[in-house]
Amino acid sequence: MAQTITEKIFSEHVGREVRAGQIIESEIDMTIGNDITTPISIRAFKESGAKALAKPENFAIVMDHYIPAKDIMSANQAKISRDFAAEHDLKYFFDEKDMGIEHALIPEKGLVSPGDVVIGADSHTCTHGALGLFSTGMGSTDLAYAMITGKNWFKVPATIKVDFKGKPGEHIYGKDLILEIIRQIGVDGALYQALEFTGEAMSYIDMDGRFSLCNMAIEAGGKNGIIAVDEITKEFLSDKNLAREPRLHYSDEGANYARVLEIDVSKLDPVIAYPFLPSNGKSVRQAQKDDIKIDQAFIGSCTNGRLGDLRIAAKILKGKRVAKHTRLIITPATSKIALQAQKEGLMDIFAEAGAVVSNPTCGACLGGYMGILAAKERCISTSNRNFVGRMGDPTSEVYLANSAVVAASAIAGKIVDPRDL
Repeated sequence: MAQTITEKIFSEHVGREVRAGQIIESEIDMTIGNDITTPISIRAFKESGAKALAKPENFAIVMDHYIPAKDIMSANQAKISRDFAAEHDLKYFFDEKDMGIEHALIPEKGLVSPGDVVIGADSHTCTHGALGLFSTGMGSTDLAYAMITGKNWFKVPATIKVDFKGKPGEHIYGKDLILEIIRQIGVDGALYQALEFTGEAMSYIDMDGRFSLCNMAIEAGGKNGIIAVDEITKEFLSDKNLAREPRLHYSDEGANYARVLEIDVSKLDPVIAYPFLPSNGKSVRQAQKDDIKIDQAFIGSCTNGRLGDLRIAAKILKGKRVAKHTRLIITPATSKIALQAQKEGLMDIFAEAGAVVSNPTCGACLGGYMGILAAKERCISTSNRNFVGRMGDPTSEVYLANSAVVAASAIAGKIVDPRDL
């Protein structure tokens, strides 16, 4: 019988045909922890009496939230993961010497492959589905179970098929596509379902945009986001020493979908998610009419801190200056991205424009450090969440947008349409 790509991946891992709604135990190909969530997993691992990781070659810890440590508490938190990595001689332990936000660094290193089942103790683990694999966030104790057994339990999700039609216009990226989906279906519109992104418009969405799409599947309540492998995926993977041989799966014609959503991207303007939900989406044209002054602009995060985002921002910022009353913070997602941006002269452009460039970190995105908002301040951000207090003071506001909108708005000091520059 016909299956979706998500059902096929689980069927291969379980060794029998599975369907949406079934409860299964699956082998895990990559388990990902970070400096915030892994210490809880380590404690559960030790309390279980386990002495060794079930699959040490399939376990990675990425220190990305508060690194370098911002205070004594975060330093002690980080030490737990560092000590555990040393004790177990962990091959895939990424700290200050090889930095990166986990959902950019792991694909960059080739540690996830098409057809994999991937979990992480971070909700945006669904990012990796852009490579034609199943990837989802789980709790720290779920992570511990995978550390101990190499497996985990899942309810196979039903799938919503998203059919993107048409050709995206100027400054329309993967970020706009996912914000439009969330605007249409809401923050729980895909609750515990797979969002499968398809359609002719996907041929215009590069890997950076695809990672953005899958990254924010969770903001619609999705269990995972997924995109079947095509030539764009293969090109991204071509220079990677992949941890596993790719296993390519494609949804069958006649596969059972919970829903099919059609979106004509040729009609889209850049989308801005107003506070305090990613579903509160409005056209940038509306935002421009609303004359929204901003105090801070942020380009970075696991959603939009990739090289393509930095190139987009640099093209807009070149020869310009950030508005007098506005701060611009730029966070490359990995050290490799930062180095390449430097080689291309992007860092000079950012500095000359008055931007501050930080090390790779999740800090600003979650209101941890490197960009906390004060009372009643407004930020336009390429990140993925804008709930109350997300980036700082509970009275601050966060508007979500693509990298072009954020860069243009930093220059104007208010939210503007980059197409008007």
